[in-house]
Amino acid sequence: MSALVCGKRCYFEELPTMVTKRLRCSSISSNRLSPPTNYNPFVQSAEGNFKSATITTDLQSQEEINGGGGGGGGGVASCASNLPKNGAEWVHLFVNEMSTASDMDNARTRAARVLEVLEKSIRTQANAEAADSLQKENVMLKEQMEVLMRENGILKRAVTIQHERQKEADNKNHELQHIKQLVTEYQERLKTLEVNNYALTMHLRQAQQSSSIPGRFHPDVF
Repeated sequence: MSALVCGKRCYFEELPTMVTKRLRCSSISSNRLSPPTNYNPFVQSAEGNFKSATITTDLQSQEEINGGGGGGGGGVASCASNLPKNGAEWVHLFVNEMSTASDMDNARTRAARVLEVLEKSIRTQANAEAADSLQKENVMLKEQMEVLMRENGILKRAVTIQHERQKEADNKNHELQHIKQLVTEYQERLKTLEVNNYALTMHLRQAQQSSSIPGRFHPDVF
């Protein structure tokens, strides 16, 4: 019996502590979930709705311009300038569109419209980047073409100079061969003249020796 009384007493002693802990937890969670003092849901909703309405109006004007098919450059430019610039703004726009939807069909329509605008924005940005990249590549190719043309001109001049030098070398080689041929002919003629000169010298010596013998006269004299 005393144990039962002690158990009940312990239970009632622990009860305020548990209640106090629950109150503390509830106060902490309420502090965490409570909005900040400067938070105004009406202002945030109004700002989001204003931006969403502005973009929606721009989209409608763009659709009307595209449907009309003429003279709408200013409307497209103004619409492009009001589009979100980063992912956070797109998320904010999507959330605002979903929060202002009246029913599921309206939410689907709004979501499809935002996704269509996002797709067009991505396509436009991709086309602009591709055009910019193509222009840069075109400029780079033009510069490379100019460099190649200059190098080709230098190479042509070098080939022309080399051809002229080769032609001069061929002419000099031809002249050298002709001179060598003349030298050979002159050497042969010189040898022939030397032989003839030697023969004449021998005949002259023989004639001088025969004329120096006494008592012998030349037969042609008498």
